[in-house]
Amino acid sequence: MFGFLKRKKTPPAAVDPLATFDRLIEDLERQAAEVRKSAATLLALKGELARGVTRYTARLGDISGRRQTAYERADAKGVGVLERDRVQTERLLESTRESLRRAERDSELLLSAAGELGERVADLRIERESASARMAVGGVITDTLREQVERFDRVLALEAARDEVEKAHALADIYREEHGPASERAKE
Repeated sequence: MFGFLKRKKTPPAAVDPLATFDRLIEDLERQAAEVRKSAATLLALKGELARGVTRYTARLGDISGRRQTAYERADAKGVGVLERDRVQTERLLESTRESLRRAERDSELLLSAAGELGERVADLRIERESASARMAVGGVITDTLREQVERFDRVLALEAARDEVEKAHALADIYREEHGPASERAKE
């Protein structure tokens, strides 16, 4: 009743398989670039954390030397302050070492992921080239088969025409036999 309200479904657009490969390759390349960027950030952070470990280790050595000097001078207040500094610096050192370990693990993971994505992109590029070649060959084969079908159709049409000619000759022979010399005798 309200047919005008119904939307006509549009048939799905033909999907170009090579365009699908291209989109997937592009997406993976973008993802790999982001992973490499994150890995580079972590590698820079590792350098900064390694310098922090070196700095805190040196500071602990300095605090230990100064604490020893304060102890030898019987400066209890100085020893107390330096002990707090040592505890604080050891916490910072341990925290920095843990951050460094985590950054190393994460950067290795990201570098591995970037490598895998790169391999996947390379494999997809090879597969795309193979698909492109197969499609080109398939197109040539399809064209060749289409030409063969057209030739076959022409041969069939020729055979049909020959059959019609044969039928016409046979009909003429039958007609001739029926109306030929025997029919002339009947006239006499």
